[in-house]
Amino acid sequence: MKTIASFTVNHDHLKKGMYVSRVDGDVVTYDIRMKQPNGGDYLSNGAMHTIEHLFATFARNSAAGESVLYVGPMGCRTGFYLLLRDRVSRAEAIELVRRSMAFIAAFEGEIPGSRREECGNYLDHDLAGARAVAADMAAVLEHWKEENLTYEA
Repeated sequence: MKTIASFTVNHDHLKKGMYVSRVDGDVVTYDIRMKQPNGGDYLSNGAMHTIEHLFATFARNSAAGESVLYVGPMGCRTGFYLLLRDRVSRAEAIELVRRSMAFIAAFEGEIPGSRREECGNYLDHDLAGARAVAADMAAVLEHWKEENLTYEA
């Protein structure tokens, strides 16, 4: 079998940040890397689950909402994938993620979609953990620009 594109990125050199992982027609997959790969510090399941609910809700309710195809965690628990139609510019995508992280970092109240009837694992949420990860990621992306979206060799 062919090696998929994300496995060809040298994870030993990958830093926290936001990258274009791949482009498939009019769909851009963004790698939102929140933790250093193989660094021993990973997203906890509860924090990751809460980030998923808040990030997806915020992104789908933003001006870019109709272009959001997917927001979801990486199995390695080091970040998220964000899939957008390419009508959202790369600068707009960065700003969307910045605003999403600020929203999560400041969020208080009931997590959207976290009731038993809305979620398949409704008890596994960690708002404090999600807020801490999002605040850290907001700081990482504070000065992020389009030229930073390319993986470094």
